[in-house]
Amino acid sequence: MKQPFVTPDQLRAITARYPTPFHLYDEKGIRETARKLQAAFAWNPGFREYFAVKATPTPAILKLLREEGCGADCSSLTELMLSDRCGFTGGEIMFSSNETPAEEFQLAAKLGATINLDDFTLIDGLQDAVGYIPETISCRFNPGGVFQLGASKEGFQVMDTPGDSKYGFTREQLFEGFRKLKAMGAKRFGIHAFLASNTLSNDYYPALAGILFQLAVDLERETGADVAFINLSGGVGIPYRPDQPENDIMAIGAGVRDQYESILVPAGMGDVAIFTELGRYLLGPNGCLVTTAIREKHTYKEYIGVDACAANLMRPAMYGAYHHITVMGKEDAPCDHKYDVVGSLCENNDKFAIDRMLPRIDRGDLLVLHDTGAHGFSMGYNYNGKLRSAELLLQADGGVRLIRRAETPEDYFATMVFD
Repeated sequence: MKQPFVTPDQLRAITARYPTPFHLYDEKGIRETARKLQAAFAWNPGFREYFAVKATPTPAILKLLREEGCGADCSSLTELMLSDRCGFTGGEIMFSSNETPAEEFQLAAKLGATINLDDFTLIDGLQDAVGYIPETISCRFNPGGVFQLGASKEGFQVMDTPGDSKYGFTREQLFEGFRKLKAMGAKRFGIHAFLASNTLSNDYYPALAGILFQLAVDLERETGADVAFINLSGGVGIPYRPDQPENDIMAIGAGVRDQYESILVPAGMGDVAIFTELGRYLLGPNGCLVTTAIREKHTYKEYIGVDACAANLMRPAMYGAYHHITVMGKEDAPCDHKYDVVGSLCENNDKFAIDRMLPRIDRGDLLVLHDTGAHGFSMGYNYNGKLRSAELLLQADGGVRLIRRAETPEDYFATMVFD
């Protein structure tokens, strides 16, 4: 059973000061997870985690992660600006965009970010935008087809379809691109790839590493390019459901190391740095959405209406994603009531849970929706005139700090022109 990182007494004290709904993050958990990740890849001297800013674009969180040695992975102009304002500099920033506007390349170059090109045509696009090719450059690889891992030790099958993805170079384009970039002045090269999402398997990262490490050997041999780093990107998942296994990051790091020592080291490439972009792994379980039950409805089904909605957490409405729910103070009560837990949007998919077995829920009960620390608040929107909620940080010392205030109607109207 999933346990919230906050107690009922703590939460009652927090809600006495800050009205629901709000997103709450666990500083202690974030730091511990970041340190586990660093330990798992400590065997690689050049290792760096580039936290995906899109997962949780909140200054207090980004600054906390920078303190733990993480960089920032950006994919837009404002994410670059945010990372700069949070203190990330130069090589601490990875810029991975697609269909990229010229001004985004210009700012990335100005900040000294490592630019990760998504497409062969963007080589000329970057040259046109900034007037030169940086000496350090990266390219995103898409092998096409279907990526399938088969049954893992945990009993799960990993499968995704890179061939349907809009991202990345083909293998042939990558070789041609490295030759072209080298002729245009690039000296240090990186490879990036993302083949599967939210995997619950200790085997995914080592399998991906094996593909990219062999690709790096082939690229150096055939193009003469110096492959300085390999970015395994994201894909290491979290168990959203309580019956799912948790990934073992130490086993994952060891599996990548085995591939490194069997493929790269014999090829004389034992100095290649390993990068990751594990936004969901770092933040997902260390954040939750707190909401209050405010209505109940008894028709063809039993409904509990809460003061949060899909504008606060889009994943269930968009993907049918599962987020576990704890009714605070009723953790040990029997789950003998079947509910749809819903928000107030004028959309029938505004449901956090469908036919979920939960304890009896009364008006005023506090509900914790687990695992919203990544791709939770960041995917919020203003449909129906809904306002984005506050974000709070549960500090390591037990105190609570407001790290983003809730939007007001004045914020909503600020960009409108009434004349």
